[in-house]
Amino acid sequence: MNENDLFFSRTELLIGREAMLRMERARIILFGVGGVGSWCAEGLVRSGVRRLTLVDSDRVSPTNINRQLPATRQTVGCVKVDVLKERLAEINPKAAIDAIAGVYNADTSASFGLEEYDYIVDAIDSLQEKVHLIRTATRLPQATFFSSMGAALKADPQRIRVAKFRRVAGCPLAAALRRRLKQGEPPARDFLCVYSDEVLENQGAPPASLDGANPTPVSTWDARKARINGTLAHITAIFGFTLSGLVIQDIIHKTSDSHVG
Repeated sequence: MNENDLFFSRTELLIGREAMLRMERARIILFGVGGVGSWCAEGLVRSGVRRLTLVDSDRVSPTNINRQLPATRQTVGCVKVDVLKERLAEINPKAAIDAIAGVYNADTSASFGLEEYDYIVDAIDSLQEKVHLIRTATRLPQATFFSSMGAALKADPQRIRVAKFRRVAGCPLAAALRRRLKQGEPPARDFLCVYSDEVLENQGAPPASLDGANPTPVSTWDARKARINGTLAHITAIFGFTLSGLVIQDIIHKTSDSHVG
């Protein structure tokens, strides 16, 4: 057995060769590679996923270092998807990682060719873009859709859960999404979400700008937020790894179902 065969031998030992091949062939697009999405990408590629598209328009900010995989002192100012692509290539040089430094919204949605993917994973934290992606992704019959709810203002990892969107309770982001979705087209089908019902309050002051002036957003996406909330790495990482786990479990289940059928 050569070195390349050893990279994912423990994965194949657990799930079997057929599921491993399905994982390698699966086409996955991930929207958002911040606190949640970056860890999701890591979980997917370390498990054997080879065809992954990363979408995020932001650059690494100093305030990302406490929780985001691409963020270090050396990468501040770099494009997040480029940093993450380089890291994932170090894990598996055979993986085909596409990095798109762009925004998903109503105007750009068609450019991503979502009908070509088997899995669409949502780790967007912008409400308007998230609503549009939910509506779009749930209309596509070939794609399985998974979504992350809000991971900020949480500290207890034991309260992180997975549930169908309509059954998510105690999550302010899910409640806001449902209100928005009721105002127009509802999701074409229900979908699994990662969420937590814990809601803490910020105890400190908001981050100041790099020049020490009045508190101001220090990243592109922070500038769009009405409020900046505190976050912790162990929470965002569990959210992200759970998202990747949903994709992997679905591949395993579909492999088992093909044997039954």
